[in-house]
Amino acid sequence: MESNCVQFLGNKTILITGAPGFLAKVLVEKILRLQPNVKKMYLLLRAPDEKSAMQRLRSEVIEIDLFKVLRNDLGEENLNALVREKIVPVPGDISIDNLGLKDTDLIQRLWSEIDIIINIAATTNFDERYDIGLGINTFGALNVLNFAKKCVKGQLLLHVSTAYVSGEQSGLLQEKPFNMGETLNGNRTLDINIERELMKQKLKELQDYSEEEISQTMKDFGMARAKLHGWPNTYVFTKAMGEMLMGKYRENLPIVIIRPTMITSTIAEPFPGWIEGLKTLDSVIVAYGKGRLKCFLADSNSVFDLIPADMVVNAMVAAATAHWGDTGIQAIYHVGSSCKNPVTFGQLHDITARYFAKRPLVGRNGSPIIVTKGIILPTMAQFSLYMTLRYKLPLQILRLINIVYPWSHGDNYNDLSRKIKLAMRLVELYQPYLLFKGIFDDLNTERLRMKRKEKIKELDGSFEFDPKSIDWDNYITNTHIPGLITYVLKQ
Repeated sequence: MESNCVQFLGNKTILITGAPGFLAKVLVEKILRLQPNVKKMYLLLRAPDEKSAMQRLRSEVIEIDLFKVLRNDLGEENLNALVREKIVPVPGDISIDNLGLKDTDLIQRLWSEIDIIINIAATTNFDERYDIGLGINTFGALNVLNFAKKCVKGQLLLHVSTAYVSGEQSGLLQEKPFNMGETLNGNRTLDINIERELMKQKLKELQDYSEEEISQTMKDFGMARAKLHGWPNTYVFTKAMGEMLMGKYRENLPIVIIRPTMITSTIAEPFPGWIEGLKTLDSVIVAYGKGRLKCFLADSNSVFDLIPADMVVNAMVAAATAHWGDTGIQAIYHVGSSCKNPVTFGQLHDITARYFAKRPLVGRNGSPIIVTKGIILPTMAQFSLYMTLRYKLPLQILRLINIVYPWSHGDNYNDLSRKIKLAMRLVELYQPYLLFKGIFDDLNTERLRMKRKEKIKELDGSFEFDPKSIDWDNYITNTHIPGLITYVLKQ
């Protein structure tokens, strides 16, 4: 018996943006594996031409470890045939009108064929250049919406945002849309078009500067604009503005906004532990395992909201199934764990410390890296004081020696100074999440889960997204950290 979600995907033509990204790949693999009768998937990815787009699809999507279950089940030849039949890579860019598509025949074909648009394309750098963040996360979202409204068969636009559009608010955070022009600090009205004009004016002022100076200035400008309106960084600020534009200009097109929390490795499908790149938590885990993290900024009692990637994808498909053709709807879903199955930073620290005590990483010299339990400092003031006493004062002594004996320690001083500045910048960027005091209400998502259980009859659990099913100790110890070591560190 096929599940309702699997049936829903059958004979559908789907446009997916952000295809080479982590989450999009998990979605594409899931659809191919569970519903090979999907009619067509158009994958929008950045490439200069169709040949380059196909090369990216092959090397960055189909040929990676994520697809090994499909490869083993079907065989290489049959998998390649399925990909040729069902997947069309499309070179494009959501920051440009009509998604950067140049082929007018292709544009018309997409407008006439597409049933569902899933927008996952985003830049997730916390301190992204303001021009790039606005182009992709804000006006890119609007470009996808405008394209979707021209799809004559289009019955749904599903947009992946982030739960952290909430900024640094505390307490129970609701699944509610933004009003156009809303700010988090209430100090002033936000005008998104003025933000774009300010960005353009800043770029114009910088036209005679070096590319490196332009990049840094635009990063600083984005952070300043975000903080002016109450958001901690450019990423969540530009994502929030993207949500505002979608809500304002959606007309009757059904829109589902998925707000995941911190996405981690797969818990079940296509196999446990697959991950790509270092996410927020993973940078801390890896640095600790390598013996480079002696102390870190965090509140041991703060909830760290994690959710496996395959659960996010399952929630996306369930939400699309529920709202297909639901004219005029704007539904918002928090997909996380803090409300139903919270895990604290202190718990995560203990689990990680136990793991590396039993199974240490191996250093470059072939010897195991012995780690000790780090010092957790719960405020930025305490962390800054620790850094001053532990590193900055010795650095100043080294600087004095460098002045008196410039031939002796110059390289050491410059290298240490650079590393300390980088560490402090990273801590400042991560601070809002390491000290986060909010809990993401998931009432809408819980209703979706209950609807699935009552009506959809998922006999094999292939669309599970209930965080209560996660045993955090078991998942972190036996799935997530081993996945990091295998697929990111490649040890």
